[in-house]
Amino acid sequence: MSNVKILESKKSIVAGIKEKFEKAKTVVVVDYRGLTVAEDTELRNQLRQAGVEYCVLKNTMINLATKEMGYEGLAAHLEGPTAVAFGYEDMIAPAKILSEFSKKTKKMTIKCGICDGDFLDEAGVQALANLPSKEVLIAKIMGSMMSSVSKFVYCVEALRKKQAGEE
Repeated sequence: MSNVKILESKKSIVAGIKEKFEKAKTVVVVDYRGLTVAEDTELRNQLRQAGVEYCVLKNTMINLATKEMGYEGLAAHLEGPTAVAFGYEDMIAPAKILSEFSKKTKKMTIKCGICDGDFLDEAGVQALANLPSKEVLIAKIMGSMMSSVSKFVYCVEALRKKQAGEE
């Protein structure tokens, strides 16, 4: 392969990575060193079911793509084997799944992440992983709203009874 073709190939790879970073709501970067094939397969299945894209990428390619986007903090974490999880729909899913899997296997380590355009260190990714899921948050909000509505209805009914002399 000529140098021109190699350069064009690398530019294409960098553009693809950049597109993934731009499209994703959340990105989590991990060191997957030590995972067995079975563990890696299990992890990939969990991520796929949650709508998360997971791929092993070259550090230099990630660095080139993210520098163009202004994610300077990422470069310090791009050493050793690197896999990246891209969450396109659920912002919490990549962090939650990778965090739980990391605790379970004690082999994989979370390097850093990006959430809604902001750089997250390992602690930031862990904090994101500890947030309740979207469904749980919606249920809590609905519960709070229903409680308030119930209290309001009770008060209105008490007023109605008082005015009607039904006490």
